[in-house]
Amino acid sequence: MIAWATFPFVRYTPALILGIVGYLYLGADWPELWPVTAALSLISIGLIFWAVRQRTPFSSDAAGLLSLLTIIALGATLTQRATECRRADHLYRFGDNVECYQAVVDEATVVRAATYATTLKVQAVRVAGRWRRATGGVRVSLPRVAGIAQPQYGEVWLIRGHPDPSKPPLNPGEFDYARYLEYRQVYHQQYIHPDQYRILRLAPPNVLVAISMKAAAQLDGVFRHYIHAKREYAIASALVLGIKDDVDLATKQAYTATGTTHIMAVSGLQVGLLFAAMSWVLRKMFGRVKGFLLWSSLVGLAVIWSYAFLTGLSASVLRATVMFTVIIIGRALGRQDSIFNTLGVAAFGLLVWNPFLVADVGFQLSFLAVLSIVYVQPRIARWLDVEAYFYARRRPWQPKAVQWAWRGSGWFLDKVWQAVALSLAAQVATFGLGLYYFHQFPFSFLFSNLVAVPISSGAVYVGLALLAVKGIMATIGLLLPAGAAWWLDLLPRAVAQVFEWMVWAFNEYIFLISRWFSGWVVRDIHVSALQTVLLFGIIGAGLAWLNTRRLGWLRGMALLLCCYGGSRVAEARAVAPTEEFIVYSIPRRSAVGFWQGAAAEFVTPDSLPLTETERTYRLLPGIIRRAARRTAYRVGWRGCTVPVQRLADPDSTNEKLYFKPGPVVLARWRGLRVAFVSNRISTATKPAPVDVLVLRRNARLKPETVAAVFGPRVQVVFDSSCKIWYVARQDSLLRAQGFRTWDVTARGAFRCAPPLAGR
Repeated sequence: MIAWATFPFVRYTPALILGIVGYLYLGADWPELWPVTAALSLISIGLIFWAVRQRTPFSSDAAGLLSLLTIIALGATLTQRATECRRADHLYRFGDNVECYQAVVDEATVVRAATYATTLKVQAVRVAGRWRRATGGVRVSLPRVAGIAQPQYGEVWLIRGHPDPSKPPLNPGEFDYARYLEYRQVYHQQYIHPDQYRILRLAPPNVLVAISMKAAAQLDGVFRHYIHAKREYAIASALVLGIKDDVDLATKQAYTATGTTHIMAVSGLQVGLLFAAMSWVLRKMFGRVKGFLLWSSLVGLAVIWSYAFLTGLSASVLRATVMFTVIIIGRALGRQDSIFNTLGVAAFGLLVWNPFLVADVGFQLSFLAVLSIVYVQPRIARWLDVEAYFYARRRPWQPKAVQWAWRGSGWFLDKVWQAVALSLAAQVATFGLGLYYFHQFPFSFLFSNLVAVPISSGAVYVGLALLAVKGIMATIGLLLPAGAAWWLDLLPRAVAQVFEWMVWAFNEYIFLISRWFSGWVVRDIHVSALQTVLLFGIIGAGLAWLNTRRLGWLRGMALLLCCYGGSRVAEARAVAPTEEFIVYSIPRRSAVGFWQGAAAEFVTPDSLPLTETERTYRLLPGIIRRAARRTAYRVGWRGCTVPVQRLADPDSTNEKLYFKPGPVVLARWRGLRVAFVSNRISTATKPAPVDVLVLRRNARLKPETVAAVFGPRVQVVFDSSCKIWYVARQDSLLRAQGFRTWDVTARGAFRCAPPLAGR
């Protein structure tokens, strides 16, 4: 029996989350909610006072249910109030009428191979020659070329032109970047050319954040100076400071394949390590001092918040810092036994501050992992009593060295088992989210985390020691002659060498595991949001049964398993008969797909294949969603199973193309006739009526030529190899003649079912 009164936020926080999620999915058209929430709050307070006087189960239950309903309404209301696009002065309200606008750089810049990316907060817009106050966020990209400085937090820009609303996913199953930005209150995007903006001044919206970012940059400069290997420097900066700009693609893939990407993000691991080290030192030195618990908690708060400040006050660090702040305060107040309620308080406070955190992957993974570790890890650890097993093998007549070996082996292997239990516990709660967000599960996580976490933890300590030693030596250097600088730099260099060796060993181990266990990663798994919830229900019911041994939980678990299996079968049945022709939206590329159930054939009419990045981000999400088992990639129609013909040569109209296609290529697939045109053709070309005409590489065709050769009712599609100016001109000409057109760059992938689909 759970004493719910002891854990109030175990009930309140899920209720708040339910209200937030309800508004995110259903509340777009809801009226103002704060009057409803205010009324429910007053009624709930009155009912609670009445229940206290009545002292009956019915009155208590009624007051409790109404309180939970009020918190659900509060969650929806907070989300509605935090949605900036509802404001009257939001950028959305001005549409394309914006001539130019003024905005401030509001976050740290992401450095990419060819661009800088950052977020601007709009301050004012000029409409019809008049400046008006405005709000809103814009995600901007700038070319990373000579003469363009990296954007700095607090720079106020004047930008010519207007931003465009964020585009929805352009290809089937593609990551919804527009929704991702919306949850961060950014609704517009813009690519800014060097001559399109001007820096007016430096006016940071938050001076504390500006100082924090400068401090983080200074600390990053220490690592850049002392760590010479580029790969080791990138991981060192990511490990201690959370700066991942210089981590290369191969390293990211190795960490992803081994389930250790969480180590590269400064979050609960680093904050927890820092707090644990500080607590251990204080306990050893001042553990018997009066009032130790109170003042050590204050010192702990100062240390973790200082670390958050020095690492740039990023969202992940702040989230972890708030979590540990609540835990430290709970311990100081003697509430360390109700860790679940403490975590509930931390989550509740963060969601009240920013309701959209509920959609943040880091927030979800952090709290679920901590909850799972707190609840599941002790239960797994009790499966084996390793230390007692080895301790029982000692005998009085054995030599001291043998007894010491038994004891040492037991201690060491018990620590290993504790680490295994912790890694298994963390995976229990994050399993479903890992499948939902990353579409894969690395079974090598146990081997990678078992060694990677201890090494990385030690590296964090050494990295922090390097920063501390460098700071101390720099301070001493201010008091000594300039000639002492070389001697003062010896200790930082020695610590940096140890740090670099540890990071090197850590990296080598990760790459080794990724090579040895490359086949231990189950990839391309698709689970829907509903199936993810069902997985959580199955895991929760299983844990409840293990704790209570009641058959009711097993029955519930079996029912959820049936629901999950049924949803998978329903998905498979829905995909099986699907047949579809798709023209994909991939910048500056021509790519089409022929789908038949779980089989797909992708063709690039150009002579260049798609890059791995293009496949991963443009095609793979759709492949995963449809659970495709057979995929093939063809270049220039070479080896394609779809019959294709060259229209330009009448003598070869019945011959298949195997090499470079001509200016007009005809494809017939499942009764669908498709023509691909990449150059000028004349009205003298042999007529070939088709259903879809794909224009490539700015093919110069007049509307009368299209009608004469391909028919007056053909659907015209501009693929991504066409320039914007060409599409704008040609689209207006074709529409004026009654043709239906589709631009995949602006409207997303073109999808068409063949006439023989389902037969």
